[in-house]
Amino acid sequence: MTDFTTRRTMMVDTQVRPSDVTKFPIIDAMLTVCREDFVPAMQREAAYMGENLDLGSGRVLLEPRTLAKMLDALAVTNDEMVLDIGCAMGYSAAVIAHMAEAVIAVEEDETMAAEAVEALAAAGADNVVVHVGPLSDGAPQHGPYDVIIIQGGVAEVPDTIKDQLKDGGRIAALFMQGALGEVRIGYKRGTQISWRAAFNAGAPVLAGFERQVAFQL
Repeated sequence: MTDFTTRRTMMVDTQVRPSDVTKFPIIDAMLTVCREDFVPAMQREAAYMGENLDLGSGRVLLEPRTLAKMLDALAVTNDEMVLDIGCAMGYSAAVIAHMAEAVIAVEEDETMAAEAVEALAAAGADNVVVHVGPLSDGAPQHGPYDVIIIQGGVAEVPDTIKDQLKDGGRIAALFMQGALGEVRIGYKRGTQISWRAAFNAGAPVLAGFERQVAFQL
């Protein structure tokens, strides 16, 4: 019988805390949410590894360090609404649910979305709504949002997503250039977003977040 509770504590003590993530709500959420319940059954044993977990079809569950550092930089508060793009089977949404007022979790893979609904319900994350649709569309009907977080790599963030961020809101995205990536935090003022580099990480670029090539005659 695998002791996932011990593995969860080890994940926080060896991957999260050493990465300068000390905010109590993040530590508490990552100690509480059972990561193994939000991965494919075949991957349960690998749930707490310190690397991205392959979910197939070019999708990954971000390594714990990356998610924790993103949330640390975003500093989500309990009166905020968060758009979680690419929630996969719901782990990120379950963690964010511990610190936000509400989470709208977007997933375009219908099978993963259905599993997310089930796992989130089992975890008691009743302030999360799973929205099924293209990741690059977000969920404008529930916005605008105080915070947006993207669970995968991007070459650029579509305007459709930026438009769903409130004036004064924050967005975290992992910008990939080849094999190298950098998480940046964007701050929206009026219609403009100013980006600041936060830390290095890596993940496959999500569908719909590739660089758009301008059409030329």
